[in-house]
Amino acid sequence: MQKIIILGGGISAEREISLLTSQTIKSALESEAMAAEVLDPADFTDWTAMIAQLKSEQPDMIFMGLHGAAGEDGSLQKLLEDYNLPFTGSGSEACRLAIDKNVALDLAAQLNIPVASRVYLNKSDFYSEEEIINFTRLPLVVKPNSSGSSVGINIVKERSELNEAMTDAWKHEDWLLCEKFIPGRELTVTILDDKALPVVEIKPYQGWYDFANKYTHGNTEYICPADLTEIEKYTIQQYALDIFKVMGCKVYSRIDFRYDGDKFYFLEVNTLPGMTSLSLTPMAAKAIGLDLSALLLRIIELSKLK
Repeated sequence: MQKIIILGGGISAEREISLLTSQTIKSALESEAMAAEVLDPADFTDWTAMIAQLKSEQPDMIFMGLHGAAGEDGSLQKLLEDYNLPFTGSGSEACRLAIDKNVALDLAAQLNIPVASRVYLNKSDFYSEEEIINFTRLPLVVKPNSSGSSVGINIVKERSELNEAMTDAWKHEDWLLCEKFIPGRELTVTILDDKALPVVEIKPYQGWYDFANKYTHGNTEYICPADLTEIEKYTIQQYALDIFKVMGCKVYSRIDFRYDGDKFYFLEVNTLPGMTSLSLTPMAAKAIGLDLSALLLRIIELSKLK
């Protein structure tokens, strides 16, 4: 019987979603007769204590169920690498690049993949609201540079809303992005084993795909495979593959886009996409005949080979 330790919870703003993801993974693995246990990094005084626990338990694999900083930013992955402990998904360097939205956008632009115009700001920087708006144009999106699950994100439609949106983003970290809002469709592509899975379209019934619409049953319609022409499907899937590879990602990741009917605009890479009942990567896998348990087993097996 394989022994799998799932790391979930942690200290990021996405802690509750991570705990939900981890419990979902645990249940699915137990249904496959695996010994699965969830360890929460927040329960340890420091990472040295957590590493000691992991080494003592000698798992066949550590399944990364963490989201956000100190779990998805490569720092924990680097520690696991240093102690030669096996873990799922991308290595430390790819995680470090992917979680930094500004860096990821730069890399995508170097591949000639469309990205929205943006301003990258530190909390201590001097900035002019007028300059930001003149550069990006309204409406614009304000977001923390390294957070997920739409935490700290606001859509700014009027100049009077900008300062409040920036203040909200800065509650979560010291760097933010002000990006031009791309109207149109929200699409995502999961890469699994260097192959693009069917495209998922995300259609909230009201508003945009914020935290509530992501994690509340009945708030959002998901279409998989998305209604795209063959050329459109090829384009977005190839963009996702190119980004996955240039980041150095391994095993699996999810890449998000906006589509204005003319161009696919890259948004971000998620090296540890969610595995809840409303998560997008399991939807894409299901479209090719992989249920959640089969997807998780595939991730584990691929992670042993990376």
